[in-house]
Amino acid sequence: MLFRLSVLSLALLLIGAVHSSPAFAQAEEQAAEQAEEQAASYSRRGADGCIGCHRRWEVPLMGIFETPHGNPHDPRSPFGEKQLQCEACHGPGDAHGGRVARGDPRPPIINFGSDAWTPIPQQNAMCLQCHEGHVGEQWAGSAHDVNTVACADCHSSHPVKDPMLDKRTQSEACYACHANVEAHFMKPSAHPVRQGQVGCTDCHKPHGSDADGLLVRSTVNETCFTCHAEKRGPLVWEHAPVVEDCSNCHDPHGAVHPAMLTRRPPLLCQSCHTPSGHPSVPYDSNDLATGSASPFLLSGNCLSCHTQVHGSNHPSGKALMR
Repeated sequence: MLFRLSVLSLALLLIGAVHSSPAFAQAEEQAAEQAEEQAASYSRRGADGCIGCHRRWEVPLMGIFETPHGNPHDPRSPFGEKQLQCEACHGPGDAHGGRVARGDPRPPIINFGSDAWTPIPQQNAMCLQCHEGHVGEQWAGSAHDVNTVACADCHSSHPVKDPMLDKRTQSEACYACHANVEAHFMKPSAHPVRQGQVGCTDCHKPHGSDADGLLVRSTVNETCFTCHAEKRGPLVWEHAPVVEDCSNCHDPHGAVHPAMLTRRPPLLCQSCHTPSGHPSVPYDSNDLATGSASPFLLSGNCLSCHTQVHGSNHPSGKALMR
């Protein structure tokens, strides 16, 4: 009899240990979440129920029917694959759109954007359900992901055209966070972003990149060469700072100096090259008159002689003068 009681006590202890383990608690939590999701039901009216209220608000809702998201005949579309329409992205909305007692809050559904109640990781996970193939591998651990940027902060699903797909409007989405870059593009010498000829995504990959600054290529120079192929080389006589990094001399977002230079020549050149002993340096006031100093000193620009500043292929181009 004593032996039977001991076995029973041991069994009860083991059952208690299993139920108190973290793994069991996690499994219970997941089961509860699944039960809650199953309890949530989709509305029978679909988008018709949403439009009844939302088209009267200041929400660009109706345009979604002219976008890939709202195409019911495309199996890749949220409106086409499961025929869940708005609820394919916003989740079950039967309780949200149903009748509620006066004064009671309406049950929320998934909403998008940094100001929405839905946690940003949950928002982005909803987008990645469809866009995992071309975004997910880059996005995980990227600068924007780490800084909890929501997909909806940059992209809009409802307008006929996503602003990120138009070079004229895509920069406005970026400027919402990168106001300092907007200031650079307002400078006299800048890439034609304001004119809509160049977009931020011509140089940067917003969803993630292995390069610094989310560049589209592995280095600054390789990124610049996608447009400025004539500067690529190889060259017989190379200018060391040019080969190292274009941004040694140029500010890619814009500058107050011509050609987006970080400083005006000769100050830019003299940040590396000392003028001591150079023909352009007069030793006294008579050197200009006698011709012992170069008359190009008056122009104040090293490029007056060293025209091939990016490099030269001429056999005698060691000084980048031809």
